[in-house]
Amino acid sequence: MKFKQKPGRTSVIDALFLASKSGVKAQDIREINKMEIKPRPYQLSDVDDFMEWACDDQVISKSKLRYYTSREDALDYLREVAIPHPWYRAICLEDRPIGFICVKPGSDYEICKGQISYALGSKYWNKGITTEAVKLVISSVFEEFPNMERLEGFVNVEIKASQRVLQKAGFQKEGVLRKYVIVHGKTIDVIMYSFLRTDQTN
Repeated sequence: MKFKQKPGRTSVIDALFLASKSGVKAQDIREINKMEIKPRPYQLSDVDDFMEWACDDQVISKSKLRYYTSREDALDYLREVAIPHPWYRAICLEDRPIGFICVKPGSDYEICKGQISYALGSKYWNKGITTEAVKLVISSVFEEFPNMERLEGFVNVEIKASQRVLQKAGFQKEGVLRKYVIVHGKTIDVIMYSFLRTDQTN
């Protein structure tokens, strides 16, 4: 996959590659280029990029996402689910969608909380991209939802990388919920994490 590179600026992928070759810490490069990683609303024109990561077998196997059988099927999902959603964003690298991040706000007596979920194309795993996206969400979601005091995340106990994402973003582990949800026909245990509005100042 080839990314359009802005004149005079090293792309995130190129920078990470150069870092691994030169011995420079990848984290330092990510900090320099973090503005290249940003969440934005999905558009129908994103459908081909959406299908590239959303039909990734490795992504499907580790999430509750489903396969999209056709381009039209994916367009229907974007049109009917992603775009109307209160807070569903594409994780973009140089403005190209490579995953999603979503916050489902609570209502009525649960208006004080929201639930975060995310997925990223497997070729971008282990580069700090999802962690950076979660941090960007934290910086804005409590402003966009003034009644929200708590952001929750639920992670399969077997998926260590996703647990590290939330831990690095400042979420606190609260406990294990046994046999909590069915994923691909299997009932799994999940770890509950939370980030409070007041944690931003701690």
